[in-house]
Amino acid sequence: MADICLMRHGAYEGHRPGYHAPHEAALTQEGREQVRRSLPLPEDVTAIVTSPIPRARQTATLVSHLTGLPIVATSGLLAEWRAPSIVLGRTAETYPPAYRAWRARRLANPSLRCEDGESLTDLHTRARHCAAFLHHTAQRHGPLLAVSHTLLLGVLTHLQEGPAAFVTAAKAPWQFAEVRLLPAHQRMGPGLQRPGQQPAGAPTATPYGRRQLHRAPVESPSQLR
Repeated sequence: MADICLMRHGAYEGHRPGYHAPHEAALTQEGREQVRRSLPLPEDVTAIVTSPIPRARQTATLVSHLTGLPIVATSGLLAEWRAPSIVLGRTAETYPPAYRAWRARRLANPSLRCEDGESLTDLHTRARHCAAFLHHTAQRHGPLLAVSHTLLLGVLTHLQEGPAAFVTAAKAPWQFAEVRLLPAHQRMGPGLQRPGQQPAGAPTATPYGRRQLHRAPVESPSQLR
């Protein structure tokens, strides 16, 4: 089974603790430096897939430029949790009452949505489909680097927790440009395996530096979103 490495994008404009970034927020110069420092990638990665959101897409494009690896897919399955429009560009001290009410009820009713945002169930379902997408893309292209966002990555690596994985993801955010290996037992997502699917041949990537991948320690919890 081909390895699947996961990477959070680099730092973006306007970031601060508890901040819900607008869709168009771009990488900063520091974010680009973080991406450079994340290299070399783990051994045998042959292709990149990415979220379409600009800060992730810019991260993937920079990695591609620095390593010679191709971007083989851009998928909305890798996009960040869709926060309701009423909190975009806000931090906790300015959250509106409707969002505060949703936060108080989200674990008891994970299918509950706040206006145009995704519910916890929506995000978990998307993460399950994302796991299957990554698995099948790796079968076709070989070991992957998937560039995404802290909440989606947190749920993707804790699928067994169900929709409550959102809370785990929010309490233990990924660092900017951090790279981890997707656990083997998460790579298909529960109930999404396609019977009889056979791996396809993987292309050869442009040579670049290799390193062993170690799991990064979890940093102290940030403010729960």
